[in-house]
Amino acid sequence: MDEAEDLVADIEALGGRLAEARSMVAKRIIGQDTVVEQVMAAMLAGGHALLIGLPGLGKTRLVETLSTVMGLSGGRIQFTPDLMPADILGSEVLEEGADGTRSFRFIQGPVFCQLLLADEINRASPRTQSALLQAMQERAVTVAGHEHALDKPFHVLATQNPLEQEGTYPLPEAQLDRFLLQVDVEYPDRDAERDIILATTGADEEQASAVFNTDDLIAAQRLLRRMPVGENIVEMILDLVRACRPDDSSAPDTVRESVAWGPGPRAAQALMLLTRARALMDGRLAPGPDDVRALARPVLIHRMALTYAARARGESLGGIIDGVVGSLSLSEAAA
Repeated sequence: MDEAEDLVADIEALGGRLAEARSMVAKRIIGQDTVVEQVMAAMLAGGHALLIGLPGLGKTRLVETLSTVMGLSGGRIQFTPDLMPADILGSEVLEEGADGTRSFRFIQGPVFCQLLLADEINRASPRTQSALLQAMQERAVTVAGHEHALDKPFHVLATQNPLEQEGTYPLPEAQLDRFLLQVDVEYPDRDAERDIILATTGADEEQASAVFNTDDLIAAQRLLRRMPVGENIVEMILDLVRACRPDDSSAPDTVRESVAWGPGPRAAQALMLLTRARALMDGRLAPGPDDVRALARPVLIHRMALTYAARARGESLGGIIDGVVGSLSLSEAAA
């Protein structure tokens, strides 16, 4: 069997296990198929996800379930206004030995895990939010001049309340850019909500069990990067990202007039990885244009900002992104 056949066999085998994992998650997370798909795609791509929604929509339950199903050690930080960076990263304490000598010992904070739930991350001050920057990008933290490596794999799934709620702080742009995608958690439809109340208020409740372990997930992340991507998909990703930058020559008038700043190269990197992950979970051997369209909004929306005038006109970033995606689709059809 040659290398290409080996790759196909590995992708097909992984697709089957991912289907099993999604089925396991669906036992506890009802009516949120798109949310589950996007968060699992972020984990397959080796990145982080930001979940935005009102309280009570199952965000915390989703993260806890994924920790079990993917076989990862989980940690949780409840972000509050008085939370300090040391409460996240850990700190050095001075200890005295039996012989009277003194030395510093590093006590790890809750960030030292494989799947970190940063709950209500925007309730903490910007200073505390920024404590996660190095951890999310470099998978390490520096305390008192010493660098400490985090566990592998390391993922942050952060929940955020809508900014309109009292007691919230907007996340710094540099930190937002480190999330592969923003997942909007909406209210379930009526049928799904009926299933939820029946499944969660009875004497017995469905429990999740492990489908992956740490080594399995790391192997899946490596396999994902070997997945082929067609030249047309690469060009579509570049066209989309560059068209959302107001100072780019390819940007449409709506972007030039309404967007203050657009996505950087990390957005294109995220789309490359996430389109592969979505195809993999669908049992396909390579991503297609539909994967780019489906992921455009969650990948780009937190990497852009509206101008003051656009906000005053009541425009939305989601609508602008959808318009850009629509124009790309028309161009593709014409070609």
